[in-house]
Amino acid sequence: MFPTETVYGLGANALNAKAVRGIFRAKGRPTDNPLIVHLRDAGDLPRVARDIPALGLRLAEAFWPGPLTLVLPKHPRVPKVTTAGLDTVAVRVPSLPWARRLIEAAGVPIAAPSANLSGRPSLTTPGHLVRELKGKVDILLLGGKSRIGVESTVVDVVSSPPVLLRAGGLSVERLQSLVPDLRVLPLEASGAPDRETPPRSPGLKYRHYAPRARVTLFVGSPQRTRQALENRRRMLTREGCKVGLLVTRESGLRGPAVRVLGSRKAPDRFAFGLFHALRELDALGADEILVEGIPATGVGLAVMDRLRRAAGDRVVDLRVGPVVSGRGRAVAQVSQKARAIPPKGVRTPETHRPRKRPR
Repeated sequence: MFPTETVYGLGANALNAKAVRGIFRAKGRPTDNPLIVHLRDAGDLPRVARDIPALGLRLAEAFWPGPLTLVLPKHPRVPKVTTAGLDTVAVRVPSLPWARRLIEAAGVPIAAPSANLSGRPSLTTPGHLVRELKGKVDILLLGGKSRIGVESTVVDVVSSPPVLLRAGGLSVERLQSLVPDLRVLPLEASGAPDRETPPRSPGLKYRHYAPRARVTLFVGSPQRTRQALENRRRMLTREGCKVGLLVTRESGLRGPAVRVLGSRKAPDRFAFGLFHALRELDALGADEILVEGIPATGVGLAVMDRLRRAAGDRVVDLRVGPVVSGRGRAVAQVSQKARAIPPKGVRTPETHRPRKRPR
């Protein structure tokens, strides 16, 4: 376990199949989900990749070390378990000096997904790291809070044109300054095309980044979002649910179970505190976490990607249809879904069958 500038990683020798399988066991991660291989510097690329496209070399020169992962043709020495059987390998060079010194000391490329248990929010603070994985791994190397707070950006440079597979700590706008033909999928369409095809990048195929509590994401203007959040919180509270809120400064919402992650105009601050706040609200016992969406620009695209994956199908788009006193069509639909999932410890007619009377 070691820190990087993005999130904490769970590492093992990328060239040793047995060691890599230990990562999947510790995380409870499906083996058809590829891992990112971390290098000391770009000079180590030939150890894990071959026939490297010219664009890949240009991007590495421009953005390494840093939060950019490149999908490249795999070298035969990289075991199939590291790449989920794909003929490509995901590679990056972290910018945190601690991480690069660790790779140098190890003398091998290090395969390292985020250090969280599979599907849970990534780990960005030592405290959460110790609570979740103590006793499950050999070494915990603690290095303070992660500087960026969301995972690396992943670009497939084998495809033509190149494709953004995962938004992350390096903004699309910066990438497009060098790769104007970069293909960027809409947030709603990102991910693997189906559950039978191995994804070419981590963080795409399964419900991901999710706390134990249900997550409902609201997308719209600050005014409409605040109204919808307040209405939903009021309804859930009446039904006996514990509710947490994750909002921006513009919402004006405050309270003991409300986490304010800065301004809509500063998505990097939202990203910095996102996973930590989700875990805090989980620790408070929230049944449902209501989240205010932010503009999908800059690192905000990565934030919204993570929130959409955490929420699953519980996304309320307030930009379409009227929302009057919380009873607009979109809000009503989510309300019906929520009623089908009772709060912790609460019995409903759908979940509780009375005992039969003895005859």
